[in-house]
Amino acid sequence: MIDPGAFIGQIFVIVLLVVLAIFVVVVLFRSIRIIPQAYAGIVERLGRYQRTLSPGLNILVPFVDRLRPLVDMREQVVSFPPQPVITEDNLVVSIDTVVYFQVNDARAATYEIANYLSAVEQLTTTTLRNVVGGLNLEEALTSRDNINGQLRVVLDEATGKWGLRVSRVELKAIDPPTSIQDSMEKQMRAERDRRAAILTAEGTKQSQILEAEGRRQAEILRAEGDKQAAVLRAQGEAEAIEMVFGAIHAGEPDDKLLAYQYLQTLPKISESPSNKLWIIPSELTEALKGIGNALGGRDEGGPTTTPGSARRPATAARRAEYSAASDAAVAAAREAASDADAIANEARSTTPGAVRGDGTAPRPAPSPTPTEGEGDPA
Repeated sequence: MIDPGAFIGQIFVIVLLVVLAIFVVVVLFRSIRIIPQAYAGIVERLGRYQRTLSPGLNILVPFVDRLRPLVDMREQVVSFPPQPVITEDNLVVSIDTVVYFQVNDARAATYEIANYLSAVEQLTTTTLRNVVGGLNLEEALTSRDNINGQLRVVLDEATGKWGLRVSRVELKAIDPPTSIQDSMEKQMRAERDRRAAILTAEGTKQSQILEAEGRRQAEILRAEGDKQAAVLRAQGEAEAIEMVFGAIHAGEPDDKLLAYQYLQTLPKISESPSNKLWIIPSELTEALKGIGNALGGRDEGGPTTTPGSARRPATAARRAEYSAASDAAVAAAREAASDADAIANEARSTTPGAVRGDGTAPRPAPSPTPTEGEGDPA
């Protein structure tokens, strides 16, 4: 039979051993601390700061040392909500900021500031208002680098005693009022329209310059071609005149042939259907006189003879007939010359600025009056 006292003693011993084992486990659990990488732990012994735990395995005194929440030693990025800021020209703009900072002293970040995130936010807001308040809207929109640099310098200096290092501050957005945005869009649209008009005008100017240069070059080339053509044409005409002149002198023409050729060219003056006025050259009288003299000389000389044939003397009747024909031809030539001079004088008097057949300005010339014995056969 089991003794109740001994049984109760055994149960007490077992419970005591269990309690002792649980106590040992609890002591071991509270004595050993594993700190992850990039974190730091603050140990307080009896309420006072004792040391900072580094990453890895650490041993604490149970029930005496207390480990505070771990501090993240990595660089952190915090985006703050938009903050209304008044610029120098009294415009309210909304600015979003992003702050990059890192805790480099866990003890200062724990004991020097109660909440360093809230402190950084408030300090960023006040510094941003101080910096942007001295700038107008245009400067605030175009001076982001300057604003970022000033914010970083002020925040880094103020948060140094908190165990923080501000590495960078960025303005994420600057939103002016809606009315100002509309005005800015209109201004930008007008500026771009102005630039487009300037570029179009420059293009038109360059195009016109190039076209004028091309026309000038074309005119120069055309003038050069006309010059060469005129030179070649003049050289050809000169050579033709020289050949004709040489042929005429080689043939030794007399006055009769020249007067006859002159009269043959007169009808060509009126060949053009557009001629309204026929200007008779002043040399027509001399030509007719030459024809009359030629006819008179032929009559006096008698009929021509051919080589090898006997010359037959002209009878008195034939000589009288030739003399009458010669007188009639001379009278007709004088009458035609007088009529031609009258027509020419009338044309000169009735047509202002008329030119003569030789291309010179008309000069008043008296009508030739035949004198007695002029053109009579000797």
